[in-house]
Amino acid sequence: MSTEIRNTSEAIPVSSDRVDVRGPRFAAWVTTGVLVVVLLAAAFSPVAAGVLIALQAVVFAVGAALGPRRHPYGRIYAAVVAPRLAPTTETEPTAPLRFAQLLGFVFAAVSLLGFALGSTIVGAVFAGFALFAAFLNAAFGLCLGCRIYPLVARLRRTPSPASN
Repeated sequence: MSTEIRNTSEAIPVSSDRVDVRGPRFAAWVTTGVLVVVLLAAAFSPVAAGVLIALQAVVFAVGAALGPRRHPYGRIYAAVVAPRLAPTTETEPTAPLRFAQLLGFVFAAVSLLGFALGSTIVGAVFAGFALFAAFLNAAFGLCLGCRIYPLVARLRRTPSPASN
């Protein structure tokens, strides 16, 4: 979800620490599709579901480690979709998006572990959690990881020497 909304018709330059909000939403739609296929595959072949969730876990890991610009779905957006759109009028910071990808990775990793250990229920439930979060972002622009990020960032801050 965007943390900044601009009501202007002029294009906003996208910097290295901010991205066009449409890119992460595109990635969320692709992720939603992949996770739906994972859940459908789980009903017929937990092995196939495990392979698909493993691939999605790699995608989440790349997004968490390298950011939205180098995210595989982000690259597709930049190469294929963005050139066909008007310049962006809304951007969002990359740090919360990277955190959201990290949460997606955790859900996918637990899902993969479930499928690998023969617990299709655990695999499907955690794939479902990831699907829920991806769909909220894709359909409504509500990024759960982005909403949680400020809370985690506050917890990670160390107290200043003056406050001791």
